[in-house]
Amino acid sequence: MKMGFLSLMGKIIIGIAVIAPVVALYFVMTSGDALGLTGVVGLLAGSGVFCIGGLYAGLLGLKIEKLSARLDPVSRQRPRTKAKNLIKAECPIDHREGVFVHVSPFRSDAVPDGLDIFLGSCGHEVHRGEIEAEA
Repeated sequence: MKMGFLSLMGKIIIGIAVIAPVVALYFVMTSGDALGLTGVVGLLAGSGVFCIGGLYAGLLGLKIEKLSARLDPVSRQRPRTKAKNLIKAECPIDHREGVFVHVSPFRSDAVPDGLDIFLGSCGHEVHRGEIEAEA
């Protein structure tokens, strides 16, 4: 699996965030006297905040990378440029401009010669020949 930039950076940030409290604890143990009580509390609190923020940012980067990988195939789909089953023409019945959609031949009321029936936006059903004769 190819690791993206956000996954890589997320893992690095999580690693640094987990190591930060350990390093802070080491500094407190080795030079706690020089830091004083305020310095020790500040260093431990800062490392804790850094750890929590780093874990959050790292996990967020990993989640965004996974979501991006899931949505990538969807964004690559091309929109249909022209529908094959639509005809824009004048209705032969009421002579208004309309869009006619091809009706499926597998309808329950389809007849053998009704394979070229189009249903218009005006509500009328017409044959392909009637539309083409008008257009």
